[in-house]
Amino acid sequence: MAGLVHVIDDDPSFRIAIERRLKFAGYEVETYSSAEQLLDRVPDLERPGCILLDVRMPGLTGLELQDWLSERGSILPIIFLTAHSDTPTTVRAIKAGAEDFLTKPASAEQLIEAVQRAITRSESTHDRRKERDVFHGLLATLTRRERQVFDLIVRGRINKQVAYELGMTERTVKAHRHQVMEKMQVRSLAALVSIAERLGLLDPQSETNV
Repeated sequence: MAGLVHVIDDDPSFRIAIERRLKFAGYEVETYSSAEQLLDRVPDLERPGCILLDVRMPGLTGLELQDWLSERGSILPIIFLTAHSDTPTTVRAIKAGAEDFLTKPASAEQLIEAVQRAITRSESTHDRRKERDVFHGLLATLTRRERQVFDLIVRGRINKQVAYELGMTERTVKAHRHQVMEKMQVRSLAALVSIAERLGLLDPQSETNV
């Protein structure tokens, strides 16, 4: 399974060993001697992959880098790999969204399994983001009226109810509904509702008639 792994550790010999191990397993690898170096290089953090990160480093610590990336919307999974493991640090890292927390020296099998899980999740997250971008683009093609019809029918309103709420005839609602389905590239109401759910436009607690 290919993927890009960002390795951040202040130990040169460790970086070399980990880079060789990961490349042998088929991964692309970028290494950094500090958290600041990763930020200075401005790597493509939107590309599917993961970050293999030490906790204690000079300057910005691993946990601080994790917070920095999270605040800026990075979706790259982070695997902590450190010789300095304690329960509070582990709990903080996991609660902040770390994919895994490994203690040096981790076995090659343990490391590769963690990286595989992280990259699989990263690819899935990127696929969902691309899909949402496509849906947002389709949604933007709707006229104001079509968007109003969309918002109501995905919440279970039948044509008669939509007509009453928007002050139009059922015939007009049907015409708008047809345009909505065409522009959103779906053939069923269920598919339209699914798009609305993926875009976060529906309240999970709300009841619909669909």
